[in-house]
Amino acid sequence: MTGGAGFIGSNLVLSLQEKYPDARLTVIDDFRSGDFKNLAGYTGDFVAEDLVRLDWERQFRGEKFDGIFHLASITDTTLHDQFAQTHDNVEGFRRLLQFAGPTKTRIVYASSAATYGNASAASREGSGAAPSNVYAFSKVIMDNIARRAAGASSEWKLVGLRFFNVYGPREAHKGVPASMVYHLSKQMRAGQRPRIFKHGEQKRDFVYVQDIVQGCLRAFEAEESGIYNLGFGQPRSFNEMVQILNRSLGTNLEPEYIENPHAHYQNFTQADLMAVRSALHYQPEYPLEKGVADYMRWLDPA
Repeated sequence: MTGGAGFIGSNLVLSLQEKYPDARLTVIDDFRSGDFKNLAGYTGDFVAEDLVRLDWERQFRGEKFDGIFHLASITDTTLHDQFAQTHDNVEGFRRLLQFAGPTKTRIVYASSAATYGNASAASREGSGAAPSNVYAFSKVIMDNIARRAAGASSEWKLVGLRFFNVYGPREAHKGVPASMVYHLSKQMRAGQRPRIFKHGEQKRDFVYVQDIVQGCLRAFEAEESGIYNLGFGQPRSFNEMVQILNRSLGTNLEPEYIENPHAHYQNFTQADLMAVRSALHYQPEYPLEKGVADYMRWLDPA
């Protein structure tokens, strides 16, 4: 797995370890957006490498993989270095495809809901791409080359997953790019009023990381190549988020409304789940209330 020390990657690799205790797992990560602490309890191998420079053939010397989860990328959407973002995300993926192509090794990779840009209704996989930042653009290009590769070989299974607004355990190391759930809960647990953009009616499809893990595992068993949304399928407002956090934390803090400094901001996200339910039998199990409650228990087990 690439990016296995990151937020989603570490949750996935630990779930794989539990589900397949006899499997030989290898994580590849350069720690730019990961942390070794996320892999507490991990018993597999680890390769510290930058994917843009990794010589796959030399590193693995003919080893055969049952499949590769590719979650590594520059994930900070506020990074505006167009070359760095596009080069690292796209070329790292291209090198992986070149390695996996001859053996037709199955790949499940992370795309993003950011490819849809500013939407006002539920996003479907057939919708045209409308990236509003370079991170989203890099994911669009990854989707393009994955489609081309899959179209050239029906034997090769390539599954892209467009993650929506993911939150949950093992994301704290991300700092600013960590989820709104994490940042607001941190403020509220310190007794501070949660700061949200005016007037709190922006809506996001918040999805708990355990649902994302389920979707990744189902994608690994996919019978056909494809690109699918992974979200909960229900947009919830920032004001609702504050109310849910208050209930989970036993607080009663009113939001502090602030100006939104971001010129390009997704005020609405919602995943249309029709395709992923049909193709992968994905069924999210954590509505926001359940996911937040579980997450708060993980953050403060006492």
